[in-house]
Amino acid sequence: MATNVFINLPVSDLVRSKEFYTSFGWTLNPSFSNDDAGAITISDTIHLMILTHGHWAQFTDKPVADTRSTSAVINAIGVDAADDVDTLVEQAVAAGAVEGKAQELGFMRSRSFSDPDGHTWEIMWMDPIAQTGDWEAVQAKYGDQQPV
Repeated sequence: MATNVFINLPVSDLVRSKEFYTSFGWTLNPSFSNDDAGAITISDTIHLMILTHGHWAQFTDKPVADTRSTSAVINAIGVDAADDVDTLVEQAVAAGAVEGKAQELGFMRSRSFSDPDGHTWEIMWMDPIAQTGDWEAVQAKYGDQQPV
């Protein structure tokens, strides 16, 4: 059974990316960081590895995507409270992120941002009632909202 998530991203400026990701509370793990990589702890079970393009090339023969002009993946992170969505996205934007799309469904809300390399992150919150899948209870609380 899977117990941890490790997201790996190629970055064009490792120092800038380390500063960006640690500026809003994610922490650098120096034990797994060097001049080619930065290990960022998002939570006890979610980890981000930011890798220089040269180091990235050790893991794939494919070219690095230009995520400023193309979309490859959206990294979605769930937070405990609806207000945490705003806090994290606003901190990321203050650190240099570009804000993306937002979604407001009552029982679920999200906002997104792109990091300095164009990697897209979605920060989302979902009411615990909706997480159960009991859509009758969700509709009783929020009205005619539909699950996505």
